[in-house]
Amino acid sequence: MGGAVMCGITGMVRDAASEPVDPERLRAMCRTLSHRGPDDEGMYVRRDVGLAARRLAVVDVSGGRQPVRNETGTVHAVLNGEIYNHAQLRRQLMRQGHRFEASSDSEVIPHLYEQYGPDFAEQLDGMFAIAVWDESARQLVLCRDRAGIKPMYYAAGAGLVFGSEIRAILASGISTTLDTQALGDYLSLMYIPGPRSVYREIRKLEPASILVWRENRHTIRRYWSLAGTARRVDLSTAHAQERLRHHLVDSVERHLMSDVPLGFFLSGGLDSGAVVAAARQARPDAELRTFTVGFTDRSYDERREAAVVARHLRTRHTEAVVEPRATDVVDRISPIFDEPFADPSIVPTYYLCEQARQHVTVALSGDGGDELFAGYLSYWADKVARHYRRLPRGLTGRLAPALLRFLPTSHARSRLDFKARRFIENALEDPRRSHYLWRVVFRENHKAQLLNPDLFAELADSYGTHEPHDLAGADFDALTRFQYTDANVYLVDDVLTKADRVSMAHSLEVRVPLLATPMIEFAFSLPGRLKMPGYQTKWLFRRAMADALPAKTSTMSKKGFNAPLPRWLAGPFRPLVDEYLSKDVVRRQGFLQFERVNALVRRHMDGVAEHGREIWTLLMLSLWAEAHQGQR
Repeated sequence: MGGAVMCGITGMVRDAASEPVDPERLRAMCRTLSHRGPDDEGMYVRRDVGLAARRLAVVDVSGGRQPVRNETGTVHAVLNGEIYNHAQLRRQLMRQGHRFEASSDSEVIPHLYEQYGPDFAEQLDGMFAIAVWDESARQLVLCRDRAGIKPMYYAAGAGLVFGSEIRAILASGISTTLDTQALGDYLSLMYIPGPRSVYREIRKLEPASILVWRENRHTIRRYWSLAGTARRVDLSTAHAQERLRHHLVDSVERHLMSDVPLGFFLSGGLDSGAVVAAARQARPDAELRTFTVGFTDRSYDERREAAVVARHLRTRHTEAVVEPRATDVVDRISPIFDEPFADPSIVPTYYLCEQARQHVTVALSGDGGDELFAGYLSYWADKVARHYRRLPRGLTGRLAPALLRFLPTSHARSRLDFKARRFIENALEDPRRSHYLWRVVFRENHKAQLLNPDLFAELADSYGTHEPHDLAGADFDALTRFQYTDANVYLVDDVLTKADRVSMAHSLEVRVPLLATPMIEFAFSLPGRLKMPGYQTKWLFRRAMADALPAKTSTMSKKGFNAPLPRWLAGPFRPLVDEYLSKDVVRRQGFLQFERVNALVRRHMDGVAEHGREIWTLLMLSLWAEAHQGQR
């Protein structure tokens, strides 16, 4: 059995005129990632190159040290992630004359590079971020997995610096400046879409991409794209369900490989339940451990639903109630991300990972199911909006907005007022822009009022983060085109970023079997009318899993892993709002107009309106700014 390894990787390459690589500086960069790999540390250093890795041992615990090398020591590599097809690749490479010293999955990488050059990434099936140094060609190669599960940042200047997290690159000593467009994008979306980061000098290598650095120049190309590889098929419903179940069980079975305790996140919804059901089918008699967190606010709490699934699938189930602490947000949660990040589910996810890590080292999650099989309410709204646009303008332009004034404000989860306002505000836009706007926190006109004028004047419309993907997916049908954009932006830079950072903050490996390449390609080969033929989200997935899960689980509407944020902001988090969105702090930081911030806070706290997402977005920005003021 090979060695899977979650870790943090970092390194640098210098041009000939620069100072040599300082081993102590490289070690300091590596140790900023110690939470990602508490079990081991390894480095390779020469005059103008250094590679380093921190390791969390999952399989082949006693082996699998990094960096790894080829037989002659001319190719060195570091890996963050897992290569699921490493055994097949090893056999293939041995037939081609390559010799191996150990059994880890990372060891196939330098040999694959010898065989295929920078195109070696095309041979890999897994979740990974990889760096390869070719001593003979004086060439550095970086690559990232197809779905964007594992992260890779880089900064190019007099050489190139890279790392699994921004903090490793900052530890190299580079100078940074604020990327104002990234800040504008964050205010719209609560996260910063790639390739930007909050710093102009640091960029995210996008999924399915290869970066090659040589002679102080770098090029980037994609080696895979759903828009180019997903062949359209038209299956019967029964055949599509059968294929979906086959892909699911096959993927989950491969993700169960581990020499350390393994468990599952279980929310009570369809996606996580399907993963556990597939594991039960693959391991009928094994003990399966499941974990969930809930809230005292029943409208957000899914512990009952999760417990029903756990009993049905005979798991050893553990649950806990989230009692958020303001000090955790400041000291433990906000610092995880190195840049502003405000998905509210980071709070329950943090406590879920903390709970799971007390029992297991690996956890499987259901992330990705909504993007693959049309699970978001926004896909329902997209369909309804087509009909809404055909109504008389007197109704949609005047009467409907006027009626919104009579809806009561609520802090509960399934809030009619929020959904109705969001729909009426966005439904008349161009369909692609309308889909983008469903998730937007601050629209462009709101940012114009919120940001200081000089800062806003530098910004382009943040729809530019989505438009290239909208255009690239033009050959898909309408629903699949929206899914394609979500998979390339929201899934990568919000959902998977959250899962990676929060889990690795606890030295917990999270695997996402729904995002195995065969599953992704299958989902995007299906027409939208098969995934969601009417107005029920995730229709095909529900039918495929109906016999494996409790009836309520496969039919319940999507809730999402959300938190009672509006009430938290007026309760346990109120001291954070009062301190970090105070007049002195807001004006000193220089981003926002305090009067607008204060109006949002006052209306929310007085119960006049619900501005939970807006206030949380501004609060997380302020927390980041306070921690990184000297690095801007």
